[in-house]
Order: sequence, then structure tokens, then C-alpha cells
Amino acid sequence: MSEISLKNKLFDVNDSVLIVIDFQDSFLEKYSKSERNLLKNRVGWVVDVAVRLDIPLVAMAEEVPVMGGVSPEIQEKFPAGTPIFDKMIFGLAADEKIMAEIKKTGRKTAILVGLETDVCVAHSALGLMQAGYQVAVVADAVGAPGKAQEHGLARMKEAGVVITNVKSLFYEWMRTVQRCIDFYEKYEKEIGEPKNIIM
Repeated sequence: MSEISLKNKLFDVNDSVLIVIDFQDSFLEKYSKSERNLLKNRVGWVVDVAVRLDIPLVAMAEEVPVMGGVSPEIQEKFPAGTPIFDKMIFGLAADEKIMAEIKKTGRKTAILVGLETDVCVAHSALGLMQAGYQVAVVADAVGAPGKAQEHGLARMKEAGVVITNVKSLFYEWMRTVQRCIDFYEKYEKEIGEPKNIIM
């Protein structure tokens, strides 16, 4: 029996790996202050949730010596010892070290957040699909300036990438009312809720 496509099933918390792509202040400078703050809040919240659910996280930044590493507000949320890969190829699937780290998790559902939607996120999503992964992009936790955001999302959707959002991802990882209650009772004071999203 062939595997069911990700677009026809819910995200499995035990098969997910969260991939944080090029979330760097040098890219964030392209956005207004309010846009930057929203992106930081939402990416940070997804990271916070993933860490508390023991979902593996793989992070990278483009041309670190020149562009800088992952935005400090996000990196401080990563588990201690999380490596930050210096990605010199737009599509992460062409980087052997990054792919080795993803393969090491044993997970086959790649959840992507970060920058920028129409270039590094799109290249990475398509490359991961070609490598046999099921791929989802969190539309309100990725960014690209102006029309590039919608063009990038459309390009990936046409290729078969699942386009989701922060709220949907969270509830698919949770699955039950009781699990949501337990999660919020344990962690809400630490992580709050994502901004401008009615959960």
C-alpha cells in the first residue's frame, strides 16, 4: 500500500522535524518593524511549541560570516547545543551536512519556517520533496517582501508542498482537547500565544 500524501492526513507530532531557515536579522531588515515583530513572535512560538513537544529542530543561516547567524531572540529558544549550519546553497537539500542532520532525526515530515519564502524556503521545500520527505510550509511563519510572499507560496503549493499556518499546525500536533488543556496549563505562562492569531 502506498504512503498517503501529507495533504490528505494530519501532521504527526512523532514524525515531524522543524526546520528553521535563514531567520537572520540581516533579512528581517527588509520588513517594517511591525512585520519583523510578527515574524519573530510566530517563528519563536512555533519553536517554543516544538521544543516542548520534543520535536527535533534543524537550524541554518545563510553566509554566516557576512550575514550573521540566527536572530538572537529565536536562537535563544533552541535546545542547548543546537548546531547552526552555515548554508551557502539556497536549497538546503543540496547541503550534505544539513541533510545528514535531518536524516539523523529519523523523521520524514519536514515543517519549514523562516526566510525567504520565494527563494531559500521554496528551494528547500522542493529539494526535500525530491529527497523523499513530506513537506509543509507554515505560511504565517515565513516571509518575503511584497508580492514575493504570495508568489513563493503559490510556487510551492503548485509543486505539492502543503501550505499550513501556525494555528493549524499546533492543533494537528495536539489532536485532542485534553492534550491542549495539559499543554496550556504547563506552558502558557512561559510561551503565551502567537500575536494576532486567534487560537
